[in-house]
Amino acid sequence: MTLSILWFTLIAILWIGYLTLEGFDFGVGMILKILGRDERERRATLATIGPHWDGNEVWLLTAGGATFAAFPEWYSTLFSGAYVVLFVILLCLIVRVCAIEWRPKVNSQSWRDRWDWVHTVSAWLPSVLWLVAGAAHQITGGLLTMVTPFTLLGGAVTCLLFLNHGALFVALKTTDELSQRALRMSRRLAPAATAVTAAWALWAQLVYSDSALSWIPLAVAAAGLI
Repeated sequence: MTLSILWFTLIAILWIGYLTLEGFDFGVGMILKILGRDERERRATLATIGPHWDGNEVWLLTAGGATFAAFPEWYSTLFSGAYVVLFVILLCLIVRVCAIEWRPKVNSQSWRDRWDWVHTVSAWLPSVLWLVAGAAHQITGGLLTMVTPFTLLGGAVTCLLFLNHGALFVALKTTDELSQRALRMSRRLAPAATAVTAAWALWAQLVYSDSALSWIPLAVAAAGLI
């Protein structure tokens, strides 16, 4: 039991690391076409995640490998029940790599614009789907059983948090008007992200947990949001 708790804690840390660090990568991709008004601003926006996005994906690989090694039944149930959702997420991750790497390969604005749209779409889809897959409490029932008010609200949580993180990261890593515009976007997103996350977290706590100890990570998450 002690070993199981240790592995569960390590896997939780890996997923927190991935969703936090890769979250701002997704967020930057989601606002790429919204925030960047011209080619110079879009290049600057992409440059903010240039040194980070590839390394941040290692957290996902490690989390998946640790889940498979420590809890094979959990892994098999998750990947069987949420197969379609996880397949779409994996496809988007692959396509996003192509968009980032191939964008500068041809000196054509139309080429770059197309890859920017591909990048944006492949950032939005996983942002919505991650918590739909992770929060599905009856995943063995098939794809349709995953689409519930609870999982849809969970998808809104990751989507809004990633958007806010992305805007904050661009504001930190750029200067002048682009930075100010990103900061204004974050200030508009923050209240919505906080409210939706609070609603989902309390729903999960009150309906799906009967342990008093589970209020501790909820309090830590609330402090982090604030």
